[in-house]
Amino acid sequence: MKDTGIDDDPTSDAADISQPRPQSLLLAFFGNHVLAEDGDLCVYSGSIIEVLGRVGVGEQAVRSTLSRMVNRGLLHRRREGRRMHFGLTEQAKHVLDDGRVRIWKQGAVNDEWDGTWTLLAFSLPDSWKRRRHELRSRLVWSGFGTLYSGLWIAPGHVDVSEVVGELGLAEYVKVFHGAAGVATDIEGMIRDTWDLESIAARYRAFDERWSEGPRERPGVGADDPLGARLRLVSEWLDTIRADPRLPAGHLPHDWPARPAQETFHRIAEQTEAPAREMARELLQTTTVR
Repeated sequence: MKDTGIDDDPTSDAADISQPRPQSLLLAFFGNHVLAEDGDLCVYSGSIIEVLGRVGVGEQAVRSTLSRMVNRGLLHRRREGRRMHFGLTEQAKHVLDDGRVRIWKQGAVNDEWDGTWTLLAFSLPDSWKRRRHELRSRLVWSGFGTLYSGLWIAPGHVDVSEVVGELGLAEYVKVFHGAAGVATDIEGMIRDTWDLESIAARYRAFDERWSEGPRERPGVGADDPLGARLRLVSEWLDTIRADPRLPAGHLPHDWPARPAQETFHRIAEQTEAPAREMARELLQTTTVR
């Protein structure tokens, strides 16, 4: 998955996905109500502040996050009179399109694995700490785990050429595709390479938080489908960020991704139409052509 400018390690146990970061909520907001409606829309900052206030994000936090996203090339500003509007850059559209594929098309359960793996090795100068961090973050987004020191592995045929090219690291990275030998204990390899317990805990926590619907979510009432859907999508994306979509046939029989995904789709369907209607009433927008 493309980098979103979030520096946090998506596999970190310290990340509390029940309290999404403002940038995660803003990305969910723009994905739901800008990209899905008209990618060239610019939204008045006051509207953004009002919507995120519904899920407990203060005005100052919204303004500072908007500024950071502009600096990271994810948003652009457009002033009309005394009002400031924000719209998506092409980079942000790619990020959100990638997330949309992961959420709505691929899903969290990998039943279609063809038995192949992608192996990636890299060696960077010791002084390139930031670029090493960026590469590792993007590899995790793309489903990779560390098989051995300097050797990463992901299920399926993963094309990392765009990621490597964007970072200017093509000459430092080697990529191979193939199948495991018959002597390989795939289940054991998966357990050793990925923190299954942590990934499963995220799915179970999400399912517990949302199984009863928006009414049970702190700060989000059943009468606020806009706020509910915003938190739902943001929390789900943060949940699947840490999941490399490992082959379902090699995971524990009680793997919680499927029931969590069913809960997500059920609440998403319930909130889609009313959230869209509420957004159209509340959001003040302008169009850039």
